[in-house]
Amino acid sequence: MARQQPPPWVHTAILLCLLSLTGAIEIPMDLSQPPTITKQSVKDHIVDPRDNILIECEAKGNPAPSFHWTRNSRFFNIAKDPRVSMRRRSGTLVIDFRSGGRPEEYEGEYQCFARNKFGTALSNRIRLQVSKSPLWPKENLDPVVVQEGAPLTLQCNPPPGLPSPVIFWMSSSMEPITQDKRVSQGHNGDLYFSNVMLQDMQTDYSCNARFHFTHTIQQKNAFTLKVLTNNPYNDSSLRNHPDMYSARGVAERTPSFMYPQGTASSQMVLRGMDLLLECIASGVPTPDIAWYKKGGDLPSDKAKFENFNKALRITNVSEEDSGEYFCLASNKMGSIRHTISVRVKAAPYWLDEPKNLILAPGEDGRLVCRANGNPKPTVQWMVNGEPLQSAPPNPNREVAGDTIIFRDTQISSRAVYQCNTSNEHGYLLANAFVSVLDVPPRMLSPRNQLIRVILYNRTRLDCPFFGSPIPTLRWFKNGQGSNLDGGNYHVYENGSLEIKMIRKEDQGIYTCVATNILGKAENQVRLEVKDPTRIYRMPEDQVAKRGTTVQLECRVKHDPSLKLTVSWLKDDEPLYIGNRMKKEDDSLTIFGVAERDQGSYTCIASTELDQDLAKAHLTVLGRPDRPRDLELTDLAERSVRLTWIPGDDNNSPITDYVVQFEEDQFQPGVWHDHSKFPGSVNSAVLQLSPYVNYQFRVIAVNEVGSSHPSLPSERYRTSGAPPESNPADVRGEGTRKNNMEITWTPMNATSAFGPNLRYIVKWRRRETRETWNNVTVWGSRYVVGQTPVYVPYEIRVQAENDFGKGPEPDTVIGYSGEDLPSAPRRFRVRQPNLETINLEWDHPEHPNGILIGYTLKYVAFNGTKLGKQIVENFSPNQTKFMVRRADPVSRYRFTLSARTQVGSGEAVTEESPAPPNEAYTNNQADIATQGWFIGLMCAIALLVLILLIVCFIKRSRGGKYPVREKKDVPLGPEDPKEEDGSFDYSDEDNKPLQGSQTSLDGTIKQQESDDSLVDYGEGGEGQFNEDGSFIGQYTVKKDKEETEGNESSEATSPVNAIYSLA
Repeated sequence: MARQQPPPWVHTAILLCLLSLTGAIEIPMDLSQPPTITKQSVKDHIVDPRDNILIECEAKGNPAPSFHWTRNSRFFNIAKDPRVSMRRRSGTLVIDFRSGGRPEEYEGEYQCFARNKFGTALSNRIRLQVSKSPLWPKENLDPVVVQEGAPLTLQCNPPPGLPSPVIFWMSSSMEPITQDKRVSQGHNGDLYFSNVMLQDMQTDYSCNARFHFTHTIQQKNAFTLKVLTNNPYNDSSLRNHPDMYSARGVAERTPSFMYPQGTASSQMVLRGMDLLLECIASGVPTPDIAWYKKGGDLPSDKAKFENFNKALRITNVSEEDSGEYFCLASNKMGSIRHTISVRVKAAPYWLDEPKNLILAPGEDGRLVCRANGNPKPTVQWMVNGEPLQSAPPNPNREVAGDTIIFRDTQISSRAVYQCNTSNEHGYLLANAFVSVLDVPPRMLSPRNQLIRVILYNRTRLDCPFFGSPIPTLRWFKNGQGSNLDGGNYHVYENGSLEIKMIRKEDQGIYTCVATNILGKAENQVRLEVKDPTRIYRMPEDQVAKRGTTVQLECRVKHDPSLKLTVSWLKDDEPLYIGNRMKKEDDSLTIFGVAERDQGSYTCIASTELDQDLAKAHLTVLGRPDRPRDLELTDLAERSVRLTWIPGDDNNSPITDYVVQFEEDQFQPGVWHDHSKFPGSVNSAVLQLSPYVNYQFRVIAVNEVGSSHPSLPSERYRTSGAPPESNPADVRGEGTRKNNMEITWTPMNATSAFGPNLRYIVKWRRRETRETWNNVTVWGSRYVVGQTPVYVPYEIRVQAENDFGKGPEPDTVIGYSGEDLPSAPRRFRVRQPNLETINLEWDHPEHPNGILIGYTLKYVAFNGTKLGKQIVENFSPNQTKFMVRRADPVSRYRFTLSARTQVGSGEAVTEESPAPPNEAYTNNQADIATQGWFIGLMCAIALLVLILLIVCFIKRSRGGKYPVREKKDVPLGPEDPKEEDGSFDYSDEDNKPLQGSQTSLDGTIKQQESDDSLVDYGEGGEGQFNEDGSFIGQYTVKKDKEETEGNESSEATSPVNAIYSLA
């Protein structure tokens, strides 16, 4: 995060353009004045021959000046040439070729003269040249014959053009010539080979020249190379290999300079231009170039290296850049140096350029013309375009070298003076007029201006004025009589008032008053002070991963009377707000950050008066760039060194490099991981396998992700050998019950070790000592037929190629095909209680394969009613299982089978034992659901009800029945039911029949007695009387109820209800 405070903006649209504090005073155009040149063409004016020629010359003056031209220092009569005209109210020449003519006829040196009655002003001498793009001379070029490893220069020699053409080399098919430190183009356009290699014959070489004005490209006939070599085999895997020269039989040699020649040279450069030093060396291996300056360091702020370090460029040269520079060319065979003496010369440049001189009659003044250069320039004065020596004498004028002194000037002294300073490298020409005027003061700016400025800024109030003699200027505030000068105020010679630091109390009305002997003039400026614009919460530097969201804050305080605008820059250029960005008043949000979003972001908060800047840098962590320039070195039979140049890590350090390889025999085009190396290395030795045509690539990895793979390296093939291993994962498994399929994982290219990889497959039954069966297979499977079901076999698979067999293979046990297993043995079902059932079984007698488990299916049933079937699968080692019953009366039917890969075998079925009284329960469950049984029960209930009614009627007639007469056993005193020697009947607690109850599954369960009438006699004590009644028993019941009191159950009894009615 950084705040950038720009220079204060202390002006509005109506704020005056400040005059240079030491600049020349301009005469208002309504006053008489000599001519002044305002616009002219450049000194070296090159024109396109296809267009009309335009030579500019414009001037001002009062009265308006007239124009004429010279060509090659002679008067140029425009009226005599119909192609030449001059623009109206201008001196600009137009040469029209629409009706014919050759532009070359008008080349030469032109100079414009602007004249009125007060003097003559001159333009620079303008050298007019017509652009040229001559054709390349046709030539037949013989093939260039060169020995491999020797240096070579292909000369371009382009036709001379104006301006000089841009040179570049291509093949005749317009493919660019690849340049590197071995092959490169020099500044003169020639193509230099530090050493020639056989691969350089693969293309031809054509020099091309592009001409600026005509926008044409001319191509020279192509060079073809014939390289003589001791090793005609062009092994591409050796390209760019450090040992490729010795591998190809090329003799190594020390460097020597191809350009410049020898050990020393000199070079001259003009001040302000660029200095370009160049050293191109030959040698084997290709030399490296380094640059130095004797007695000091290279100017780091202006120096940069070009053309693979073969060129040193120093921009904007000054005198301190002169001296001795040397380049050092070195390789492993040695080194040489070349010294270049640099001399800095200078065309003339201004130290004190003459300025217009405005005087009142009788005043003194001077014109000064000072310039420097190397060699030192001479100064020549002219007046109105004529040498001063040839002008009429003027007693009020004195020339003293580079200065003209005027004393007691008069109106007749008005003229335009020219100062021409020159040396062998160029010239400077300046016009300065002397004007003698009597003019009272006048103000040149609008009156009563409003100027708004920012608090605490340095501010200048301008009050442009004119008068002759030059008026004096004073400033006042709010009509106060004291002159503003000193302290916080400073008045410059041109009348500008500077307020060094604006405060609130500086707001008000300022008055400037200009005075000379002829009068005075004044103007007013109203100054308003505004609060500054400030970013109080600035964006902060951020580091973000690609794809995340970033928000940059920018909160601003400003003067409320000013309109605020917030804008953003990225890398100092206006930011385009696309779909992924959202700009708000106080922030900028970037969604889905990408690598291109990285950079500096500047928030600009601006009003019409000032602005504040705050900058933050966004660093995007991205995947690394791909490695490049892969090279294979240290080539050995079973290893090679791979070297690469890392790509940009995109702000996240590279943690690993993954080296991959591809071979073109087994899996062409498929890349495999070879090895992994730390991110700190860029060179590694790779172990190789025999008989593989390797090609490598490298992938860089950082925390964000993996780079794109590098471009592949050159191929490298290793020699063959017998296999050193056999195929892995050998198996023998049956796909049918009468076969065995032998499979294995085929060996890849790195384990084949030779051509025609095949496999010797052997098998025999285990422990039978049979002879081995064998067959040679080219694939990865073999099927043995007509085998017994699931018997073990010994299996061996051995690799073999044209170089021999692999090692003796290990023996693997396989099995022929499986079949369905027989049923599990001794399936037992035990029921230890009414809650659980235990199951046990033994393994099948004939598994016919590898048991993979057991399947148990079971279902609960109760008579004809079946529950939901449940399926359980068990591991092959499990032979027990417990079933938790859902109820104590249902039975279970179990079906158990064993499984192999083929499927489930024969099943065995058993049922759980029947629980006690199951028959009765089953019948009861069955009868209770029949319609006739329901009807019968209803009839019996009705009969009982009638019988009870009859009994109550009789009882009401005959009273109570003595119980003792009816009972065989006398009642004891402990019987709680006896009170008065009789019993009454009651429905005890309104209970249902105790002989049955409903089970959870809806069946009827028997608990105590199968006879539902027993309860009426209290467990068997009550019996029928002779008349078939239950009177005694009922009486017992009633006595019991009377003893126990009236309970809630009595009120709900249907019998008691009837009794109460009786």
